[in-house]
Amino acid sequence: MVSRYGRRIRNLAEKADLQRRASYECPKCNKVKVRRKCYAIWKCRSCGSVFAGGAYSFTTPFGETAKRLLKESS
Repeated sequence: MVSRYGRRIRNLAEKADLQRRASYECPKCNKVKVRRKCYAIWKCRSCGSVFAGGAYSFTTPFGETAKRLLKESS
């Protein structure tokens, strides 16, 4: 990701880029093998499961809230 013109914008872009490239823990096999396949699509390299998530990170704050509310209601 390329950004210009301002330190704050460059820092935000770098943070998003690091989140995009990171590996996340798979909810099914519990291995740290989930990588971004394309925009908001994440795939586990171990078990092959495909997940929908955030654009630049595997989970979003709204998704975490929804998961917590579902867990509390059941």
